[in-house]
Amino acid sequence: MKKFIVFALIWYSQQFAIPFWIVGHIHLHLVTYSDWVTFTLSSIMHLSVISGFWLDWLNYKKIN
Repeated sequence: MKKFIVFALIWYSQQFAIPFWIVGHIHLHLVTYSDWVTFTLSSIMHLSVISGFWLDWLNYKKIN
């Protein structure tokens, strides 16, 4: 199960980094939420993508 979660997080970060950073942030700024909701959702998107990139980097270093 751990390998699947790592794979899913890496896949997520590679597939959704640009759409979430562009579309997600535009949506968060155009829709009126309270500040803590905007900050929390933005942080979750950033942390998910960053952690996927980091795990992919660790896998890349193992292979090469």
